[in-house]
Amino acid sequence: MTLADDRPAPAPVAVPRTRPAPLRELALIAALWAAYSLGRLAADGHVATATANASRVWDLERLLRLPGETGLQHLLLRSGAVIEAANSYYAYVHFPATIAFLLWVYLRRPGHYRPVRNTLALLTGTALAVHLIFPLAPPRMLAATGLIDTGRLFGPSVYGSPATDSVTNQYAAMPSLHVGWSLLVACTLLRLTRGRWRRLWLLHPVLTLLVVVGTANHYWIDAAVAAALLAAAMRLTGLGLVRPGPARSSLSPPSPAPLIPAPRHSPHVRELTSHGPIRRSPTRPRATRPGPARRGPGPRGPIPHGRTPRT
Repeated sequence: MTLADDRPAPAPVAVPRTRPAPLRELALIAALWAAYSLGRLAADGHVATATANASRVWDLERLLRLPGETGLQHLLLRSGAVIEAANSYYAYVHFPATIAFLLWVYLRRPGHYRPVRNTLALLTGTALAVHLIFPLAPPRMLAATGLIDTGRLFGPSVYGSPATDSVTNQYAAMPSLHVGWSLLVACTLLRLTRGRWRRLWLLHPVLTLLVVVGTANHYWIDAAVAAALLAAAMRLTGLGLVRPGPARSSLSPPSPAPLIPAPRHSPHVRELTSHGPIRRSPTRPRATRPGPARRGPGPRGPIPHGRTPRT
């Protein structure tokens, strides 16, 4: 075996853990969710202000010539199965899909988990601040829209009566976290997965947008504000700048570096054996074979000047 120097080989570098401790992470997410829920309840009770803001948002959408939410709801109401499916999507897909997404990133792409978690927390915290500053009644509570509460009439519904509901704040329509979270899920999975079908992840935010508007839980502007806040959060956390890498466990050792043979004639190279350096005998000069002797004067006389003698 040849060594380029007498220095010992470097020890293998331990790969740092990029996946946070699971119990600490669960506690952190639970604390963030509890703070958000308490904040939403603190923002509740501004019925008059929320209704006035809803009228302003509705008039702004008409001024901007946005598509009417009424037309989309009438389209869904043509089929009882479709409207019930839309209500179920709104009630049962939002949280489970986001939790499953976080779990997948935590297990399969641990290097991307912290930016994803930070983006989700920043988006949710910013939405809570908007709820406190700008309470907004959903379109199903504004008589001028002509929309109905599809969840209460057809089921299933996650909300009770606004007068008696003490668990959720129903006057927090802007921004739509349903749309914001679904966009985060789709955009991240679009970057972290491979294959020709990965663009199907975009169906999740598209369906979510149609559902939240068609069930009269949000305005079009609520979705636009959520998308803008998500873009800002991704910019601040650097999630949009993280390059996707191959699926690899954070605890796997690094690949060994390729062995580069040392130069054979380098003065720093020493050939070793199990008993120590090899001692070579001095190099003997190579014997040279004598060439043909020059022919002297023969019977034909001396060789003329300039001619090559025959051998």
